[in-house]
Formats: sequence, structure tokens, C-alpha cells
Amino acid sequence: MSLSLRIFIVYLLFVALCSYFVLRTVMDEIRPGVRQTTEETLVDTANLLAEFLREPLLNHQLQSPSIRAILLAYGQRQPNASIWGVNKSQVNHRIYVTDNKGIVLLDSSGIAEGQDYSRWNDVYLTLQGKYGARSSLEIQGDESSSIMYVAAPIVHEKKIIGVVSVAKPNRTVQPFIDRTQQRLGLLGAGLILLGLISGALFSWWFSRELRRLREYALKVSQGQRAVLAPGLINSGELGQLAQALESMRKQLDGKAYIEHYIQTLTHELKSPLAGIRAASELLQSPMSEEQRKKFIGNIDTESLRLQQLIERLLNLAMVEQQQKLHDPQTLLLKPLVASLVNAHAARIAQQAIQLHINIDENASVHGEKFLLEQALSNLLDNALDFTPQGGEITIQHAQEGTHNVIQVINQGEPIPDFAMTRLTEKFFSLPRPATGRKSTGLGLSFVQEVMSLHNGELRLENTPQGVSAQLRFS
Repeated sequence: MSLSLRIFIVYLLFVALCSYFVLRTVMDEIRPGVRQTTEETLVDTANLLAEFLREPLLNHQLQSPSIRAILLAYGQRQPNASIWGVNKSQVNHRIYVTDNKGIVLLDSSGIAEGQDYSRWNDVYLTLQGKYGARSSLEIQGDESSSIMYVAAPIVHEKKIIGVVSVAKPNRTVQPFIDRTQQRLGLLGAGLILLGLISGALFSWWFSRELRRLREYALKVSQGQRAVLAPGLINSGELGQLAQALESMRKQLDGKAYIEHYIQTLTHELKSPLAGIRAASELLQSPMSEEQRKKFIGNIDTESLRLQQLIERLLNLAMVEQQQKLHDPQTLLLKPLVASLVNAHAARIAQQAIQLHINIDENASVHGEKFLLEQALSNLLDNALDFTPQGGEITIQHAQEGTHNVIQVINQGEPIPDFAMTRLTEKFFSLPRPATGRKSTGLGLSFVQEVMSLHNGELRLENTPQGVSAQLRFS
């Protein structure tokens, strides 16, 4: 199971549990909250009616036609009020009044007059000077039929002379409860969905960053060229981890690289140094002028070989340590090739080489100028080494699909099959036809590293026209 999936599952469980408990708690609190608000309103209404009904109760006018007409008119009113999306089309209060013994004197519903309500909590508690309220089921066993009753004392000269109770069915506030729960449910579902999307995006981002760091570390461990994109991870622990990996790579690369090249350089310097030492020792002995010139020539040749070896090693070390292009730009190919040809003009003329340049005026390539100049120079050197006197070399450019191709073709013997796969190995070289001597064996390794930096490839192959070396840019 991937890390991102594990993170997302943990996050999903956390969000789901938190959302369940929060929504469950809020949903459970909505119903009592609405009913408490309704009860508070009933308290105000009951106390207001207690003041209005005190005089009619004292004067025995509660059952007068005028009072009954008022209650009848009240019960028939149609408010047609839209309250937060809930339409209220009728009044729902029931009002009844008892004397100080709990006998119902007046009932707006007309069903309880003359009955003894002294045992109902709203009347019983109020007559004792306490807060009187109760909730009773209109239909036994049906919780939705419950009715709230809130009573207030009718007081005269600090004595309770009666009780007025105001009743309201709970079903009349249920639409508000349902609407609130529905809206809260939708809002909660939206927040949960948003949380899950945010969690998924975070898990994906976090996993992607870790995956890039892992791939970077794997490339470093395998000795491959690796570049940590700047600004990819720029804060917190991940940023510190990225910087630590980058620092570790540089230190390991530098240490391993120095060890490798010290060993390589020591090995490769042995042969020319031995030749120089042998020639210098022989020069100290008596010999003819012709022999002296021969050994001095050997010293000069081996010294030149040492210089070339050191220069090639330095160039190769530079490009191998380079992780990315420093100054890439769009370069016109024809002027670039022309400058290289001019630098090799003396040798071309000496070998009577026929050089053909088939490059369009507008042909270009994107890359680092210095590195491409060095790579093309190495290919031209190789072509001159293996082209016979009076032979031909062709430098051309072509667009092959998505590949931008620079090709150097020289006449000469084909590359042997055994050598084809080893040509880019360090210090592997074929003997030159003209002298039989080998080169440093670093030129094609350098070209291959340059093409790797440019996300391209070096391709070597035998063709009917001779040997082809291609620089293929993606």
C-alpha cells in the first residue's frame, strides 16, 4: 500500500469520526434548542395574558361573550407568514384559565371548561408559587403529538387568584427543526467533501514530493546524473530533507569522483612517464645524433600525450560533475560548425580532406555553446584520425521526427563489431590507421556525457558512406 493511500485512509477515518460525532451532537441539540426557545416565548405570552385577564377574573367576566369572541377570532386568524422558508397559515396556541382551586373557567378550545386541572403540573406548580410547565402526549404512544404547556399565575394583592396556561403543539415547530437539520446536513456533507478533497490533494502532493526525493536519492546511489529542481520543496522538514540529500550527494560525488580519478590518472600516467624516464636515461649515455633525436622525439611525443590526457580528463571530470546546463541558448549550427572547421583547417589541408557541410542557414540547436563546441571538435578530431589521405568528411543536419540530428560521416574502415559497444568507455581506443597509435580514449566518453546533459544521445554506426557519429537531440 502506497504512503499517499495510507495517509489518505488515516485522514479519511479522522474526518469521518470527527464529522459523525460533531454532526450527531449538533443534530441532537437542535430539537431541544428549538423547544427551549419556544418555551421561553410561551413564558412571555402566559405572563402577558395573566395581566390582561386579572380584571376579567376578578369581575367574573371570563366567560363573557366579548372574551369568547376574542378567543374565537384569535383561533381563526391566518397569519400567512413566511418564517425562514416555513409558511405559517394558522395560530396554534391553546389558552385556558383556572381559578385558585384548579377548576377550568375558560378554554379557547372549549373542551375542558369545568374540569379539575389542579393535578396537572402546569397548574399544580403555579398555584404553589413555582414555575409551572408540562409536556403531554395528545395521542398516547406518539411522541410527535406532544404539547408544551406553560402557566403563569394571575395575582391580585400578592395572592394567586388563578392560573393561565398557554399550550403549543410541538409539531408546529417540527418544520423548523427539520429545515435546520436538513440545511446543517447539507452543509456538513459539503464540509466533509471539501475536507476529503483537501486531504486527497495533500496526500497526493506529499506523496509526489517524497517520490521525487526517492527517485533523486536512487539516481545518486546508482551514480546517475541527478538534478533536484529548485523551488520544488521550499519549506519545513521536506525542504530540509531535500537540502540534506543535495549536500550529501555533492559530498559523496566529490569523494568518490576524486578517488576514481586518482586511480585512473595514476594508471594512465604510468606508460608515458615510463617512456619519458627510459628515454631520458638513455640520453645520458653516449649515442649518435640520429639516436639522440629519436629519443628526444619520443620524449616530446609522450609529453604531448600526457598533456592531452590531463586536458581530456579535466574536461571529462568537469562535464561528469555538472548536473545541469548552466547557460543554455539557441545556437545557429552553420556558424558553429564553420568556426570548428577553421580551427582544424591546417590539418584538413595537410590530409587533403574534402569537407562537405550540408547545414541549412536557419538550422539551430538548443544547448550550452562551450560543451557543444567541444563535443563537435572531438567528433571532427576522430573523423580526421580515421579518414585516409584525400578522403571525404561530411557534416550535415537533419530533422528526424522529434529529433534534431547533427551527423559527422567520414570515409574509412568500418568499426569492428567487438569495439562497437565499447567506444564510449573511458580509455578504450582503436589504433589510428596512419600511425597505429591509440588516443587517450576519453573523447567519445566526453561527447556522451555532453549529450546526456542535453537529454540527447550519441549514436555511432557503420554506413555505406563510412562511419557515422550522430548527436541526437530530443
